[in-house]
Amino acid sequence: MSLLEQLTKDMVAAMKAKDKATLSVVRMLKAAVANEKIKLGHDLTPDEANGVLAREFKQRKESLAEFEKAGRQDLIDQVKHELAVVEKYLPKQLTPAEVAQVVKDTIAQVQATSMKDFGKVMGAIMPKVKGKADGKVVNETVKKFLQGK
Repeated sequence: MSLLEQLTKDMVAAMKAKDKATLSVVRMLKAAVANEKIKLGHDLTPDEANGVLAREFKQRKESLAEFEKAGRQDLIDQVKHELAVVEKYLPKQLTPAEVAQVVKDTIAQVQATSMKDFGKVMGAIMPKVKGKADGKVVNETVKKFLQGK
């Protein structure tokens, strides 16, 4: 079942359950996926669909940080619910240990020796972990390993 079909099915279920909060998020996700499909001009591959979901998740995560800084508990609760709904559709996220292993393997593969090779390492890693790990976590892990060498 494609992501768009799954979102439509979940949207109907949320309507029947009269769950307005979930319905709102599922509609937003469905619109984002549909817009990406129109923009690209073809059905989305699983990687492209995961990219859209990752982008939506990241936006909400950034919003959450801003609302926490501002002390807006009403918005914090809403965004946490949205994050939980978006997370259901994302592929299983890599643990920090798994990210570290991918970074180690990639550094060895591209024969990186210093921070000068940072771009080369990131370019090789990101396609491997796209949608499965936060770019910020990957970035920090790569820096840690390259500075530690």
